[in-house]
Amino acid sequence: MTIPFPKRKVSRAVAAEELAILARTYPHAVTALEYRTPFELLIAVILSAQCTDARVNLTTPHLFAAYPDPAALAGADQADVERIIKSCGFFRTKAKNVIAAARALFAEHGGAVPSDRESLEALPGVGRKTANVVMSVAFGEAAFAVDTHVFRVSHRLGLTLATTPRGVEDDVTKLVPRDQWRHAHHWLILHGRAICKAPIPRCGQCPVTMCPSRKIVARALAQRR
Repeated sequence: MTIPFPKRKVSRAVAAEELAILARTYPHAVTALEYRTPFELLIAVILSAQCTDARVNLTTPHLFAAYPDPAALAGADQADVERIIKSCGFFRTKAKNVIAAARALFAEHGGAVPSDRESLEALPGVGRKTANVVMSVAFGEAAFAVDTHVFRVSHRLGLTLATTPRGVEDDVTKLVPRDQWRHAHHWLILHGRAICKAPIPRCGQCPVTMCPSRKIVARALAQRR
C-alpha cells in the first residue's frame, strides 16, 4: 500500500510547530550507530547504506577487531573484509570502498578523518549524506543528512515537495536554525522509525497532530477496507 505525500507544503508557522514538537519528543536524539572514533563512524556510515543500523552494529565490532585503524584497514585483504561485512549487503562494493577510504585517509590525511565536506566527499564511498553524518555527529558541524526516513517524514509533514535528497536538505534547513540542523536530522529519523513508518504511519500515536498526512492516511486506510 502506497500512501501519497501531501501536494502542498505547510506554512512556515506550521512547520515550526511541527519541528518544535519533534524536538520536545526526541530531546536526546543521537545516532544509533555505535562508534568510538571518527574513523569507526565513517566506516559504519558507509556500511549502513541499504542496511539497518542494528545490523551494522553487529558487524563493526568484528571488523574493527581485525582492522582497528586506517593503516590496518588500508592493508586488508578484500576477501576477508567481504567475509566480515557480508550480512550488511552490497558487501563487495562496500569492502572495496572501506579499504580504499582507509588508504586515502592514511595517504592523504595522516590517518585522521577530515572534518570538512570537500575532503570527506573526496574519499571513496563517501557522498553528501555520509559526509553530512560524519560532519554533524563526529565533529558537531552544522550539517543535515537526508536518508530514507528523513526523506519520508519531511514529505509527510509537508516540509518539502522536493524529489531529491539534496532538495529535501535545502528545504528543511531553511526552516531550522543552523545550530539545530544536526539535531533535526535525528528528530526526523527517530520519528520515522518509531511512528511515521513505511508503508503505513501510526498516526494515532503521533504527537504532531497538525500533520497534513493524517487525513491522507485516514482516507487511504478507509479505501482499503
